[in-house]
Amino acid sequence: MTDDKCGCVEDFSDSSIHVDVKEYYGRVLKATSDLKSNACVAPASPLPAFIRQALGKVHPEVISRYYGCGLVVPESLEGCRVLDLGSGSGRDCYMLSQLVGDKGHVTGIDMTQDQLEVAKKYLDYHMKEFSYKTPNISFVQGYIEALAEAGLQKDSFDIIISNCVVNLSPDKKRVLAEAYSILKDGGELYFSDVYCNGRLTNEIKNHKVLWGECIGGALWWKDLVHLAEEVGFSYPRLVTASTITVGNKELQDILGDFRFVSATYRLFKLPKGSSNPCRVIYNGGIMGVEDCFPFDCQYTFKAEEVTEVDGDLAKILSSSRFAEDFTFEPSGRGLCGVKAKESLVDPFELVLQLEKQNPGSTTRGCCSTQSASCCK
Repeated sequence: MTDDKCGCVEDFSDSSIHVDVKEYYGRVLKATSDLKSNACVAPASPLPAFIRQALGKVHPEVISRYYGCGLVVPESLEGCRVLDLGSGSGRDCYMLSQLVGDKGHVTGIDMTQDQLEVAKKYLDYHMKEFSYKTPNISFVQGYIEALAEAGLQKDSFDIIISNCVVNLSPDKKRVLAEAYSILKDGGELYFSDVYCNGRLTNEIKNHKVLWGECIGGALWWKDLVHLAEEVGFSYPRLVTASTITVGNKELQDILGDFRFVSATYRLFKLPKGSSNPCRVIYNGGIMGVEDCFPFDCQYTFKAEEVTEVDGDLAKILSSSRFAEDFTFEPSGRGLCGVKAKESLVDPFELVLQLEKQNPGSTTRGCCSTQSASCCK
């Protein structure tokens, strides 16, 4: 993590990368058609009805000025305090505003003034559209590497989401450390991003267009695992992964043999110490996954069915907002004789597995949304 005792927001404004990104998303891009690659093209996979309905209430200009890819919608959001890292024009924030309800709250943080102006312009419009007497959403200008300096309090959020934004930061470890700091105990960082199969060359990292297109700043997926551990998060739980095609010969020639995927991970802020494997029963009823809850790429919970889980997942479920959604059955000795699954965290391996199951299904733009159809 950067050794910066001041930690002032102004320090980040001097970063050439931040200046370039603000220019790219604030002035160069005017619509998604201005993107130079396919990396940030939203997937064609169908969205759950409740998400489609929520997006249908978002103002058209907010939609048109949004340059993220796909959707990042974790489960069990009602009443939660949610932070969106790199919220842009506010599309995801306004969609999540409806899902957390009038007792929850959504905060969007972005460093690009042009984008924030669009988001704030329609605040009253959306509150009226959602029939909220009091706004449950706010927007903050700041850097995702400096959440505390932007006025966000420690231990104050239940969930943090990020949609293809972490790759745009030159200091990913600091982003993760700041996220960890402001999450409540049991809180979750649920985020999608672009990852590569190795550490990128300086030529690629210094290419302004590739960085702005969410490719030049992509992490080697193994580095994410190490950074998450160093910061204090739980071992990453891989949710989905899909291959990214660039679709631009000039850019592809620069990238050479590097391969890229979009992947969604769950990271939790958990109490220290180990936990024993046990048996859990999903009680059902979470909106959108009422009967079948695909928690990650290895564990899918069907309502009222007993599932054996490893100690890591048992600790996540019992320490997070999902605790009331599950019934836990420890054995008399505190062990259930469950052999922990070997965690699948490599998104490229997951893509290979999914491709074998359904050829042609894993090539798309960044940050796809998994639906409960995987349970069928």
